[in-house]
Amino acid sequence: MTGQKRDFVLEQVRVFDASPERVFARFTEPAQLATWWGPHGFTTPEIDLDLRVGGRFRFTMQPPDGEAFHLSGDFLQIHRPDRLSFSFRWDEPDPDDRETIVVLSLESVDGGTRVSLSQGEFATRDRLELHRQGWADSFDRLDAVLETPDP
Repeated sequence: MTGQKRDFVLEQVRVFDASPERVFARFTEPAQLATWWGPHGFTTPEIDLDLRVGGRFRFTMQPPDGEAFHLSGDFLQIHRPDRLSFSFRWDEPDPDDRETIVVLSLESVDGGTRVSLSQGEFATRDRLELHRQGWADSFDRLDAVLETPDP
């Protein structure tokens, strides 16, 4: 990978106050995903998920204003509770969108879980920054969900 292309790979690390098993479940169970997925103000009213290597997913995302849109992908790796990888594509792509690969690594640290995210390569810096903000908002929302004990 050239230095310039590396600039178009998103990397984020976040530590959550929950076990890797609990965090992994929030990424892989539709009812749990719907509680936190997406930027602040967005909802995810529909999640279709076939959690197996080669299985597909499709999310309907609803912004606070405007029409719903969709993203989908295929699961590439599933190693409960420490690794999840999938392709990510917008079903109604912007001209600057391209399919990317998301890799989530979960590691137990001090009673919590460090989630390392990598996604790329993006076609433009603007698309990378859009995803950077989307993941940051989503992780904020996930953090809030994890503060509530499971029923």
